[in-house]
Amino acid sequence: MSSNNSLSNPKSQIVIRNATLKDAPAICDLSSRVYANTGMYGYSEGAITGQINHFPQGQFVILINEKVVGYCATFRISEELALKSHNWTEITGNGYASRHDPDGDWLYGMEVAVDPEYRGYRLGQRLYNERKRLCQSLGLKGIVFGGRLPSLTHRLKKFGSVEEYVEQVVQKKQRDQVLSFQLHNGFEVIGIIPHYLDADVQSLGYAVHLMWRNPKVPAEETKSNKKKYGGRVPDSIRIGSVQYMQRRVHSFEEFLSIVEYFVDVVADYKGDFVVFPELFALQLLSIEDQALSPMESMEALTKYTPQFKEALREMAIRYNINIIGGSHPTIMPNGRVENIAYIFLRDGSIHEQPKIHPTPNEVYWWNIEGGNTLKAIETDCGPIGVLICYDSEFPELARHLTDQGISILFVPFCTDERQSYLRVRYCCQARAVENQIYVVMSGNVGNLPKVNNMDIQYAQSCILTPCDFPFARDGIAADTTPNVEMIAFADLRPETLMMARNNGTVKNLLDRRHDLYSLNWRGK
Repeated sequence: MSSNNSLSNPKSQIVIRNATLKDAPAICDLSSRVYANTGMYGYSEGAITGQINHFPQGQFVILINEKVVGYCATFRISEELALKSHNWTEITGNGYASRHDPDGDWLYGMEVAVDPEYRGYRLGQRLYNERKRLCQSLGLKGIVFGGRLPSLTHRLKKFGSVEEYVEQVVQKKQRDQVLSFQLHNGFEVIGIIPHYLDADVQSLGYAVHLMWRNPKVPAEETKSNKKKYGGRVPDSIRIGSVQYMQRRVHSFEEFLSIVEYFVDVVADYKGDFVVFPELFALQLLSIEDQALSPMESMEALTKYTPQFKEALREMAIRYNINIIGGSHPTIMPNGRVENIAYIFLRDGSIHEQPKIHPTPNEVYWWNIEGGNTLKAIETDCGPIGVLICYDSEFPELARHLTDQGISILFVPFCTDERQSYLRVRYCCQARAVENQIYVVMSGNVGNLPKVNNMDIQYAQSCILTPCDFPFARDGIAADTTPNVEMIAFADLRPETLMMARNNGTVKNLLDRRHDLYSLNWRGK
């Protein structure tokens, strides 16, 4: 990965959309660079034009600052053609997607190309996800394609045959940079195709015939004894709430390594959001190994703020996950000290949510003042809201966010003992019930000696739901063991939430008496 790519600019964002004919020259340039020195050639503008014209909704581009850095091409095809042996030229119509069948029941994955300077940011993963979403939205049986084996030319002698090499990769005894990625994405090997593309000298002309079955479409054939656990439930948002252990660190790099560990774990479980607790960045004050005055503490934390934001934004992009970055007390440009939650989205954008109500302890120890901004944040999983700890105890705030359209409320919190924790917990459960939303709590555990107001911690992080028949019996989708460092995972289904709001046993939002009361927000 090049450090000179434009994602290093904090204002850069990742955009994924359908390709248009205006993109054709840039896609051609991208494909030429991707296949340089491989013996294969990039696409012509005519081929790209054919792909887009034959199936406009099946072609996707990734843009960063209006530059095309990723491309994905697909078309529909019949099962008869998709599942039998074929070669690249005949199945794709020589790269023009002219075999596209509007009535085809399978999606054929013709191409995925990512700019070499932007590898390492899981752009290929995003394009695979777009394919799956398209397949599901069209109600197709699944996705099929011929996958490359670029390492084969170096490894065939060791394994004796392409069949043995593929089998070793499937059994996870050997790693292949392309095939292992595809298997991790839920594809299964259904065969090996010789002479698929003879120009692909790295793969010796071979391709692995791969299939992904649409989980929304029932299998018509007898199911095989394949892996049946750990799969992603469709139409759901996977959340990982980190119950974070506070312990002394000796450097900013050590702190980041702990944060990245949790980001990596939740991303590996295909999470959409990873959530950290309120004030978890106060761990950085332990580097000094001495109790600092309130102003010294805030100055020290503010010094780390730019690095903190840059590092977590990079993680969000690299691990393709949205990060609710706990909260980070910061001296604002106007001199006020505010407790800010930074939200790092996987498109590269950063959002800020100040704490509206600082607790008496925060005012006493850190001179923190309350903010006056509360907005829903648009994400690729729909609008979300963030309320920091004490703010969850004020029902007007959650209602204001719900009126803006959120379905998930994230509550990073920091409490020192059980009574304090239960105040936040009970209020969060109430917010879930009265607004018919999901509420995610993430707290600290452990101790930070010599850091003011962080001596002891108590937490039982959890993911809460409304209380009605479609949800878990106790209104708890997942929770943790109290005071143990761990992660709580849950898949949250927006469709279930909408069903409860419109047809639940009670309909808290629909039954509000707007003729008697209303919420009048006077902040920003």
